[in-house]
Amino acid sequence: MIASSVAPDLTAATVLVAFAGVFLICFMKGAFGGGFAIVGIPLLSIVMDPVTAGGLLAPLFVAMDLYALRYWKASTWSRPDLVRLLPGLLIGIGLGYLLFRFLDHHAIAIIIAVVTLMFVGLWLAGGGKVAFRQRSTPKAITAGLTSGITTMVAHSGGPPLAMYLLPLGLSKEVYAGTTSLFFTLGNATKAVPWLLLVRPAGSDWTLMAICLLAIPSGVWLGWRIHGMLDQHQIYRACYGLLVVTALKLLWDGVSGYLG
Repeated sequence: MIASSVAPDLTAATVLVAFAGVFLICFMKGAFGGGFAIVGIPLLSIVMDPVTAGGLLAPLFVAMDLYALRYWKASTWSRPDLVRLLPGLLIGIGLGYLLFRFLDHHAIAIIIAVVTLMFVGLWLAGGGKVAFRQRSTPKAITAGLTSGITTMVAHSGGPPLAMYLLPLGLSKEVYAGTTSLFFTLGNATKAVPWLLLVRPAGSDWTLMAICLLAIPSGVWLGWRIHGMLDQHQIYRACYGLLVVTALKLLWDGVSGYLG
């Protein structure tokens, strides 16, 4: 399925909503390193169809991630985890491209949403404490693969990655830095297939250029907020965002069938 993007009219409302959506995504990248981009997509969907929003965001993600690395430097990366995660991520993006073209991705959204809610439910049942677990190569490969598929299909690779990283008990800086580099590589890889699936047209490129202006302030503000929160607050916020993301995925999946 290869389609030209339906270019949105560059009205003041379109520009304002798209700018706000990109700013929110950048804020999340600054505060948590990435992985929660889906929270900004509903905003963009107010003024354009979701597929067009996905095509618009794909190249913008690359710019956001590269700017975020200004704050999440190499000292914040967990190399042992990235070595385990990245091969699955790259394979998952390839599988996600095939799924996007040929299969119904609403079912994938529902499955990921249910698994994520179960993960958060188990965390709450355990008293909302951070449980420290040993690294597991099979779990890392599974998380990377699943994240690659969902980031390609729905710009929502955060839940599978978080389900692997959060139980490791990484420091808040290393958690955010590792997540940031993971999605920098993932978003750079998926930009090309997304632009093949949804070819930007007309005013899309102008809107992208305008939205670029939201990146520096959004990432910086998120990074400042990250610095103000302690370890437990960051982890609680991540689990809370997982619930928001899961509910959004569940809604997308169910409404896709109902529609």
